[in-house]
Amino acid sequence: MASALSVDLRERVVAAIEAGASRREAARRFEISPASAVRWHGAFVQEGRTQAKPMGGDQRSHTIEAQADLIRQTYEE
Repeated sequence: MASALSVDLRERVVAAIEAGASRREAARRFEISPASAVRWHGAFVQEGRTQAKPMGGDQRSHTIEAQADLIRQTYEE
């Protein structure tokens, strides 16, 4: 899995878009994909963040924890 690009780059892309550049222009200028520029700017507008979300980690324990009582009950029987 690739690592996230720097916060500095993300901030510069968002700043360029906020200053009036189109997302595609900003992507071309900073040599990133247009999709990344769209996602980064969208995250900035909706959530106010320019940092990447955490990557990796536990993705499944919440589904098991939701069934914890049933699992314990079945085990005890």
